Formats: sequence, structure tokens, C-alpha cells
Amino acid sequence: MKFLVSSNALLKQLNAVSGVITSSPVVPILENFLFEINDGVLTITASDLQTSMITEMPVESKDKGKIAVPARILIDTLRNLPEQPVNFSVDEDTYTIEISSDNGRYKLAGENATDFPKVPTASSNFSIEMPAAILEKAISNTIIAASNDELRPSMMGVFVDLSETSTTFVATDGHRLIRYRRVDLASDANTSIIIPKKSLNLLKSSIPTDQTMARLEFNGSNAFISFANIQMICRLIDERFPDYQNAIPVNNPNQLFIDRAELLNSLKRISIYANKTTHQVRLKIAGSELQISAEDLDFSNEANERLACEYEGQDMEIGFNAKFLVEMLSNLEAKRVCMHLSAPNRAGLITPAEQATNEDILMLVMPVMLTNYA
Repeated sequence: MKFLVSSNALLKQLNAVSGVITSSPVVPILENFLFEINDGVLTITASDLQTSMITEMPVESKDKGKIAVPARILIDTLRNLPEQPVNFSVDEDTYTIEISSDNGRYKLAGENATDFPKVPTASSNFSIEMPAAILEKAISNTIIAASNDELRPSMMGVFVDLSETSTTFVATDGHRLIRYRRVDLASDANTSIIIPKKSLNLLKSSIPTDQTMARLEFNGSNAFISFANIQMICRLIDERFPDYQNAIPVNNPNQLFIDRAELLNSLKRISIYANKTTHQVRLKIAGSELQISAEDLDFSNEANERLACEYEGQDMEIGFNAKFLVEMLSNLEAKRVCMHLSAPNRAGLITPAEQATNEDILMLVMPVMLTNYA
């Protein structure tokens, strides 16, 4: 089996799917890419059994066949080659792969493609299409709140709830919750799935942020997400997602409106002085002034700043984890944000002061118990 391909073009496609490959896979064959040639198209597959990514590209070849190619050595070789055509020649009896370029020849040992795990095919019960840019935004906004706690597997992904009026993406780790809803995306039937965080991180790094259309298909066990020439198949989390709607407080009489960038930059500065374990910052709101302060008693570090704001409600003090606030505010694009508060021991909500057309973003963060200091 032989084929000719541009070194840079091949490297670009390999980079798009190589994130799936782990350094210590369940079975050794998963350290390889699966190369399959058919009708002048090279199909490249990478998998870790839970998630598979597939990409296609045209090559010059009249042959047909497949081979498992060692991923790391191939990527390292191509990365260090200047842009040029490279010839691949595969001995299908010994699984030896020879790469010829203007610079020289490289020989590496491949493996039998039949040992590569079979990738599930899209026998979907359900599908929906959306612009890839919307999918990327939904993932970026919610994934930061997904949990890493293996004892709570239902929270280790993003919950996607499709209804006849909207599509909602939700993630929570028990300390914060983010809900991203699109009212311009609806489905014919009500259904919901949980897509693993790891799979979405891989998808996020390769998804285009333009008007390319992305297609989501899923059945009882797998999700199939495709756009342009890339497809990702991942196993769904078969757990019950927490009842997130009951966690969102509805009566929040205290509302603070403030410039998002000013608040974000202030929190970044103040958090430097916060305790490195709790990341606690104190928000003291009175009239049209917000005072943000932090103290680390272990090192006698402290800082405080005052910001102008618009506030409707009773004066109050509340503590939050600065790391959570910074991550949330960094993901928002709005010029101004609104913090909806009720009491120092109740969750606070952050929303854009003005929501973009067709989208509704809500971020919930639990307070931290304030330690009293002067």
C-alpha cells in the first residue's frame, strides 16, 4: 500500500485527533493511529476506547488498505520536516512503514490494523444540527464547572437537555453551576444526555468557531459529533444528572450591576493576597460602592479595593471563592454583569446585564463562610 501526501497537511490532521491518545493506554494498539486508504481518501482514527476521533483527507493513491501507525514517532517526524510531499510505503505482510522525503528515508514498525478496536457507527436515535460556533460557545461556557470527582460521575460531564422550545447545556461540581440555554435550537422530542468532560475538551480544541455546521447524533450509549471533516464518537455518562433547576434560587432581591472587566481585573489582583487553600474574597456592598478584600493570615498578606457599581437592595457582606469568580467572568463576553444575591449563606447568581440574542447564560456560585477579620 502506497500513498503521497503533503507533510504539513498530514500533520495538521494528526494534531486534530491526537489528543485522544494517552501515554498509557488500556491496550498497546491504542498508541497508534489507524490509517485506512480508500478511493484516494485517507481516514485517520485515534481512540482510547471511551472516545474516538476520526478525520479524513485526500491523498494521491490508487491502493486500498489499512495499517496501525505509531502516533508519537510519526508526529515527531512530521513536526521536524519542512513542508514537502512525503511518500508512505507499507509492507502489509511485515507491517513495516517506510516514509520517503526530500530529506531522507525513515522506517518504522506498524501493527496489524485488525487489532485496532472497532469504532461504533452512528446508529442514532436522535440528531440535531447547529453552527459549530454555537456548540463551541456552549462547551466553553459550561465545561469549567464540570467536576473532576470520580466519586460523582454524573457531574463529570456536561448535561445536554433538548426540548421543543430550547437546548440547554448545564455543568456543576457542587460548588458552582453554569447553565447555557439556546432558544434558537429546538428538537422534535424531549431528551437529555451527559457528555464526558474529557471528550468535550478534545472537541473544543479542534472545533471551528465559524458558521460550519455541526451535527450531534446519539443513541443510548454513544454521542456522535461531526463537523467539516472531523467526527468524534464518545461514550455517554450513564448516570442521573442532579436536579439543577431546584438548586437555582429564584428570590434574589439584591442586585448589583458592574463593569465586567473592572470586576474581573480587581478580583485577579485581590486574589493574589487571598488564602491559597480557600481563595476566599470578601464582597462588601453598600450604596453604590463595592469593596473587595482578601487576607491570608498565615503570611500577613491583605488587600482591598473599592469599585463603583449600581446596587439595588440591602447592604451586605458575602464571601466567594475568587478562583471560581475569575473563571466565570473570564468566559463571559458581556460589557456589564449583574450579581443576584439574597443572603450571605445563599448561592449568588451572575448573568450578563444584557443577554445576547437567542441565548441565556446563568452562572451560580456557592458562598464561602466568611472568617471575621478587621
